[in-house]
Amino acid sequence: MNRDGSERSGSRTVVLAVIASTFFVGFGGGVVFPILPNLGALLGISPFVVGLILSANRITRIVANAPAGSLIDRTGTRTPFVVGLFVEGLATMGYVVALDAGAPAAWFLAARVLWGIGSALVFATAYTIAADVSTADSRGANMGVVRGGITLGFPVGLLLGGVVSDLYSVATAFALAAGFAMLAGAIAYLLVPETHVDGTQENVAPWEIECSATTLTVGLVNFGLYFAYLGALFSTLVLLVDARGLLAWGYGPQGMSGLFMGLTVAAASVFMLGGGKLSDGDSGRLPVLLAFLAVSFAGFVALALARSLPVLALACLLVGAGQGGTSGPLVALLADLTPSERMGRATATNNVLGDFGGALGPLVSLPIVDSLGFVPIYAACAVVPLAAAVLLVGALSGEAGVRSAAGDGLPRE
Repeated sequence: MNRDGSERSGSRTVVLAVIASTFFVGFGGGVVFPILPNLGALLGISPFVVGLILSANRITRIVANAPAGSLIDRTGTRTPFVVGLFVEGLATMGYVVALDAGAPAAWFLAARVLWGIGSALVFATAYTIAADVSTADSRGANMGVVRGGITLGFPVGLLLGGVVSDLYSVATAFALAAGFAMLAGAIAYLLVPETHVDGTQENVAPWEIECSATTLTVGLVNFGLYFAYLGALFSTLVLLVDARGLLAWGYGPQGMSGLFMGLTVAAASVFMLGGGKLSDGDSGRLPVLLAFLAVSFAGFVALALARSLPVLALACLLVGAGQGGTSGPLVALLADLTPSERMGRATATNNVLGDFGGALGPLVSLPIVDSLGFVPIYAACAVVPLAAAVLLVGALSGEAGVRSAAGDGLPRE
């Protein structure tokens, strides 16, 4: 689609509004993590229930992703996006209520479930909006920065929860996060127009998902990367640091693992913004994806071998760079290969598989570490990007796939 200067400026405004909205609302996703594990005993919440509360949003999102995607293709993007942001704001306000409620566990659990519903709407619409306002030569960059907005809000929420609750109070931290979430909804209401369909797709059922070969291919790659990155690495890093004595500067295992997780997220953020832009160039999506998958492979190999802090730092940098660098091109590739009117469902399928991978990772990796040690699980994680590369090359061997992978894109109807 050819666009004049005004159209390009309008597209940039929409993308920036989506980035700001997802960034601010993301504070509520992270703010609870530094607080609830320490607060649980004071509120009479058992460790098991605390864990359930912290994972309830992801569990809910696995169920809610498909209806969210179908709703987008049925009614459009604007209303689900704005509603999802305000739902997340209300969920964050639920944390404040839970502090003084008679049944705090029930309030926290309900808030996290509500957050999961809102985030399913927000994630699916954010990527669909970015795809709708992009062309082949800007799609990778737009997907990368939108992904960055979604991702970076969470660690800022972690920081907000830890620092503000220490300096002021837990209630202040929760209220501040809720205020930012409401600001996110207001930004979207004022600046994000309808970008998707005209509301005439009445035949789209709420439970319908996209099951085309290309969508499932991208989704399976997303599953594997989330399994290795969010699932295995983040759930075992504190154990690795402790077992191998990788401590310094007076920090214990929790502090050191937090620093290295931060390093990983920082690397992912930098390359998240750059990977999509690179894939918009003449080299195309597939070469960029293969390069960053190779970086991820090297990172997990280094992680398996890490016996010193410099090697561990290098491993975290490589894993983060590999994960971040694949994010933008991968979702852009999904948009290249999906007709516009089905993008909501395709995004939902991709999100469902990614959430499954992130949820399955700890369930598999922790027992393996306990019984076999760290090398087998990190070696398995190193195989994941290699398998993803083979899957992508095989799926894109057809004429349409090659054309899209080269950055030309398919006509978006």
